[in-house]
Amino acid sequence: MLVNLSGRTALVTGSTQGIGAAIAAGLAGAGARVAINGRSADSVAAAIERLREQWPEAEFVAAPGDIATDEGARQVQAVLPQADILVNNLGIFGAKPALEIGDDEWRRYFEVNVLASVRMTRAYLPGMKENGWGRVQYIASDSAVAIPAEMIHYGVSKTALLAVARGFAKDAAGTGVTVNSVIAGPTHTGGVEDFVYELVDKDLPWDEAQREFMRIHRPQSLLQRLIEPDEIAHMVVYLSSSFASATTGGALRVDGGYVDSILP
Repeated sequence: MLVNLSGRTALVTGSTQGIGAAIAAGLAGAGARVAINGRSADSVAAAIERLREQWPEAEFVAAPGDIATDEGARQVQAVLPQADILVNNLGIFGAKPALEIGDDEWRRYFEVNVLASVRMTRAYLPGMKENGWGRVQYIASDSAVAIPAEMIHYGVSKTALLAVARGFAKDAAGTGVTVNSVIAGPTHTGGVEDFVYELVDKDLPWDEAQREFMRIHRPQSLLQRLIEPDEIAHMVVYLSSSFASATTGGALRVDGGYVDSILP
């Protein structure tokens, strides 16, 4: 299956590192023009430099801006007024005892993990509907359906994304625009390495720490390892293509068999 996204413009939020950078690389490799988003111009420029080493012929657009704010979202839209593909990847996570999560932190998780995605969808979905073609995706998490005790605020925010995706899919019904969420399992990124070491012995070598984390905190995983960012990107690239034209309103799993169903 050869995915060809030539002539398409994609925006990947939170794409300077981790899963977002892998998704940006995957879309660029399929021929898309890709807008890279991060909070600062410097981080975006550095990310584009790294991506160009991998895909020197690809076209990248610098689209800095903190999309968890109205002003940041406007900055991105000023650079990129329209997009054919929107991947709502931006998200934060962290471990904290449930009863110690205060109101401000609950609001922060909602603002970054949920409202930022809604804001960007409002910005780009109308143009896609008008053009009769588009792809909107939300990077959710297995934590949306298997709420982790150590970070319920994160899990709740990702559960909300499943509802957001389904709702906007209904809004886009019959327009040629598909809207889906991708349920990503525990993924190997720098941020996740830090998270793992919050929960296991910091003196353990990484391979041993990873196995210990999965054994104790994610025993449901059938994969029994962390997922690589490229494995998430493969699903996103497929959903961005014409091959996925009949897939909309869905929650597609790249979770290593972590949950038994997509229902809570």
